[in-house]
Amino acid sequence: MTITHVRTFNVPVSDHDRAKAFYAEQLGFDVIGDDVMGPVRWLEVTPPGAATTLVLGGHPEMTPGSLQGVLLTTDDIDADCTRLRQAGVEIEGPVDQPWGRQATFSDPDGNGFVLSAA
Repeated sequence: MTITHVRTFNVPVSDHDRAKAFYAEQLGFDVIGDDVMGPVRWLEVTPPGAATTLVLGGHPEMTPGSLQGVLLTTDDIDADCTRLRQAGVEIEGPVDQPWGRQATFSDPDGNGFVLSAA
């Protein structure tokens, strides 16, 4: 097989500007593209240094808030949970699970994320 990694996936959002503020300002992601292509706004963000990017609202047929269980990895879950709370993100955890420590949060549309200790 020659597939090497997931490059981009779509996160369905209802308001690009609100999503951009959440992902860039509250989560600390880098905005690497914000362009209009026909009827679609291509708003692309990524955690600093990550290989995978998120396109916010790039697929108009997807229902905002329908993406669940996206796993984000951190080297310091306690520090990241503290930082996210200080940035106004409502986050549950971290909690110890049989498979490791994790916390959960949602974006303004209800798309769900799991923050997991590396």
